[in-house]
Amino acid sequence: MPIDPTAVGATGGPVERQWTSKDTLLYALGVGAGVDELQFTTEKNQQVLPTFAVIVGGGGAPMNKIGSFNPAMLVHGEQAIELEGPIPAEGRVKTSGRIAGIYDKGKGAVIVTESESVDAETGAPRFRTRSSVFIRGEGGFGGERGPSSAGDGPPDRAPDHECRYATRPDQALLYRLSGDRNPLHSDPEFARRGGFDRPILHGLCTYGFTGRALLHTLCGGDPTRFRSMAGRFSKPVLPGQELTVRMWVDGQSARFQTCVEGVPVIDQGRFTFA
Repeated sequence: MPIDPTAVGATGGPVERQWTSKDTLLYALGVGAGVDELQFTTEKNQQVLPTFAVIVGGGGAPMNKIGSFNPAMLVHGEQAIELEGPIPAEGRVKTSGRIAGIYDKGKGAVIVTESESVDAETGAPRFRTRSSVFIRGEGGFGGERGPSSAGDGPPDRAPDHECRYATRPDQALLYRLSGDRNPLHSDPEFARRGGFDRPILHGLCTYGFTGRALLHTLCGGDPTRFRSMAGRFSKPVLPGQELTVRMWVDGQSARFQTCVEGVPVIDQGRFTFA
């Protein structure tokens, strides 16, 4: 069946997710951390990158209720996370989610999901996530078009900070080991069916690189200062391209934009920190 807009409000979970030190180390490597960030890439006094929340906190939403679609036509639209504190190197959470919105964009459908994770032992809140995906070719079902985010860009001035990170040609092959095995990021034939010349980088990998830049530039590398992060994926990234993260600071919040050769690949970014 096509996309079903009556699925809005459907809930799911809780589902349980457990992770180990190995999982958090592998994630850090997958988003570009290395020998200069040993607190995230070795088990000695190990800390966890805050954006790891997208790996273990996005479950629960009943995507099986939204209808059928071609997975090759799905791309990430937006991603937001909000943390209650630092993520432990090892842990277990229970996550509940819901379908928060289904919008008809004409050429495609937007599916918005929200999830909340609590510590499986204590019930204490851990993190919340909000995500949207754009499914090309699934619009035109007569649903609401949804809110517009036009004009929610960075200030009209030079950024206060810039941070540059190079991605590896095999970055997607490393990142996919954290769980997202979508062949769009590894199989050239599948990527061509989706309209891409070759496999693209996971949007959440670019998001993780961006989170590292924000963490080190605005939080002094301290995960306890990282509060929330949200952004819109505006253009695919190819493995091997260099990312430039631009930041405009206003007190304990910032706007950000991630670019490749001057073209935004994540825009409308919002970040809060302590």
